[in-house]
Amino acid sequence: MPERDNQEQGRQSLSDDLFANLPEPTHQSPAPSSTPPAPGSRRARREAEQSDTSGPVADATPARVSEPTAPPDAQDAPAVTSAPLASDSAPQQVSQQAPQQTPAKPATATLDDLFATDHDDQGGHGRRGRKKRRSGCVVALIVVLAIIGGIVGAGFWVMNVYGDQINSVMGWGEPADWDPGMATGEALVTIREGDTGTPVSTALYEAGVTKTDRVFYDYLVNENVAVTFYPGVYKLQQKMTASAALEALQDPASKSENTVSIPEGGTIESSLPLITESVGIPLEDLQAAVADPAAYGVDAPDLEGWLFPAIYTFDPEATATQVIARMVDRTRESLSAAAVPAADEQRILTIASIIQREGRTDDFAKVSRVIQNRLDDGMKLQMDSTAQYGFGELHAGVVSTSDEAQFDDNPWNTYVIDGLPQGPIANPSDAAIEAAMHPADGPWLYFVTTNPQTGETVFSTTYEEHQAAIKTWQEWCRANPDQGC
Repeated sequence: MPERDNQEQGRQSLSDDLFANLPEPTHQSPAPSSTPPAPGSRRARREAEQSDTSGPVADATPARVSEPTAPPDAQDAPAVTSAPLASDSAPQQVSQQAPQQTPAKPATATLDDLFATDHDDQGGHGRRGRKKRRSGCVVALIVVLAIIGGIVGAGFWVMNVYGDQINSVMGWGEPADWDPGMATGEALVTIREGDTGTPVSTALYEAGVTKTDRVFYDYLVNENVAVTFYPGVYKLQQKMTASAALEALQDPASKSENTVSIPEGGTIESSLPLITESVGIPLEDLQAAVADPAAYGVDAPDLEGWLFPAIYTFDPEATATQVIARMVDRTRESLSAAAVPAADEQRILTIASIIQREGRTDDFAKVSRVIQNRLDDGMKLQMDSTAQYGFGELHAGVVSTSDEAQFDDNPWNTYVIDGLPQGPIANPSDAAIEAAMHPADGPWLYFVTTNPQTGETVFSTTYEEHQAAIKTWQEWCRANPDQGC
């Protein structure tokens, strides 16, 4: 086989291997260009060959060569010639001169350059893969952070709601009680009539005696202490332990002299003995002091309802008249705060005293409306408290009115008389006076306490509804025969 054919086949074989995946070659005529050829390109090699060739070959017109279109990165690859030369002698001369040609400088392109597009594509897929992996990591991170955030949030909620209990059980946080030996200064603690462990524990905390609101009550429960608290004002110290506070409250020396607590809903009959016990003024002196209402500027048959329920502390030298005057003045302060006209004081105190005895504080305004509605409709009030007061069994400790009290003819029994009773039947509080001045809006004409233990009361508009509520109360009484029904 001729040498040229061998060279052509070698180059053709290399071309087939290198350009197997390239687009089909297109035939085009090279356009003349004034731009100098790039170093190492085919054009540069051809021009170099023409300049170095002599003889007929140099003058011969080179045949046009069809070159396959290659990517820019493959411009320096070996060219494949398929067209014959212009003359028959040219191949021989070219073949003879070929060994004398100056070798062309190797192209700067490499095999990697030929496959740049493939590499780019693969790199593109790689980038997309990395993007997918990166997105998956972000999603996983968000999920982990959300779980951690939920756990932390749940922990905050648990500690916020149950933190005290958890700290108590685990022994975390500060102790609930002061340490022994920290007591200092002076604190006045007021105990009211009927106070038990819970309100006393709160009173000690508010006075600065104990460290927390419940530590005193918890101490009573944990130590199984049975104690009776007596009303009065007690001198204690600040920062006392629960056990030291209990010891001080049981010490008669801690109780301030000349301090008395007048309970809400009490009467002159029940209040005067408390004053005697607490202040030391003889009962006879107190009875004489309340006998003349005019001495205190009160235009009424007696001072019932005018001894305002509160805790008082008097000088050791205070007289019976000074003690009563102090209580009457406190009642006037309450009437003034509620904007009660001076001419209407006795009527408002009368209504307020019934409200105080008949309902619990939450229902005061509704009870006031029932009283007003019945007065407006010309109905008898029929309040058990008025019948009990008039008959003298208000403090008998029972809810029901006896037949004797209900039908007893006296100026306070609203089962018998029309309108309001002759005067107040008890000492009303600020809340009761305010309710008497401002009844709630409603059509109610009846009410009954269906659960004396909780004070639950049912208000009704019709008599049939009221009877149904009474049956509920009777059922409760049958189930609780020892609860004062």
